[in-house]
Amino acid sequence: MVTLTSMVFTISHFNLLTLLFLFSTYQHVTCTTTQLFKQAPKFYNSPNCPSIHTSTWTTSSEQTTHTNTDDFICSDEAVHVAMTLDIKYLRGSMAAILSVLQHSSCPENTIFHFITAASKTTSTVTLNTTLLNSFPYLKFQIYPFNTETISGLISTSIRSALDTPLNYARNYLSNLLPNCVHKIVYLDSDLILVDDIAKLAATNLTNEAVLAAPEYCNANFSYYFTPTFWSNPSLSLTFATRKACYFNTGVMVIDLARWRIGDYTTQMTEWMELQKRMRIYELGSLPPFLLVFAGKIVPVDHRWNQHGLGGDNFHGLCRDLHPGPVSLLHWSGKGKPWARLDANRPCPLDALWAPYDLLETPFALET
Repeated sequence: MVTLTSMVFTISHFNLLTLLFLFSTYQHVTCTTTQLFKQAPKFYNSPNCPSIHTSTWTTSSEQTTHTNTDDFICSDEAVHVAMTLDIKYLRGSMAAILSVLQHSSCPENTIFHFITAASKTTSTVTLNTTLLNSFPYLKFQIYPFNTETISGLISTSIRSALDTPLNYARNYLSNLLPNCVHKIVYLDSDLILVDDIAKLAATNLTNEAVLAAPEYCNANFSYYFTPTFWSNPSLSLTFATRKACYFNTGVMVIDLARWRIGDYTTQMTEWMELQKRMRIYELGSLPPFLLVFAGKIVPVDHRWNQHGLGGDNFHGLCRDLHPGPVSLLHWSGKGKPWARLDANRPCPLDALWAPYDLLETPFALET
């Protein structure tokens, strides 16, 4: 027999269990969306590092003058590193930053230029706070990128992750960064360095070259464009006078001064506008770079981009290193080391990324 009292108890008990379940679910979501990171150690310059000085600077997109007393934004003696920064890939970015500093002979002379999505103001505040907490001594500047500038030009590609507007921010670095920044090293968020970034930054951009990167002339270059492109003589002739080779845009040394003079952002935009009218490529932000620069870049030793460690764009299967020495490991492709480690399905090389992971785990022991 069910009494009124027992019914009230049953209903109350059910409500309590429901509330507890909802609360635990909310806690889980909060913990997984708000990542906490450990503070990285401070790294110091070696005795022979040059001193860098304060200066004023202006940007092309926003002509305001800023005086820097801490960030040394305009110093030509510094190594300038540009990266995009967002919540989704923040864990990878933090590991990349740590690896740059840890292996640099002059870490205090390394200046980071981070590009964030201007539409995500709250995220930018979170990113800034995270950087300050984990790298209190880091010299950096954050530049909001108006993603509406590019969103109308993006065509769907073979993988949705390649279609995010922030992927195209590298096309606009000359506009976003101060005019006084002449040369930068651009890095993706899914990589780590195991060598001194100053060596890469010192790449000599000869013969008025704008860009340097490891190039791979054994790759099938025709794969990067559609039959529509190759069957159109006015388009395929783009490469007629060049020895065009594939290069990965996740690691580049760029002369921004020459980029501005050549107005290469406009050239890339024109190719993207054409892509909206007729399908000439499938691979997101890479083909416009190839169309403008392939066959015109300064080749860099392959050790500076051991790419493809994330597998292909569909399955993200494990891959081995390319033959030869290694200065930079790059998990380009679908599989990311932090995701595979969390899923307890790591690839062997993911163990090389793990020591740079600054994520604060719930069960980390105080030391």
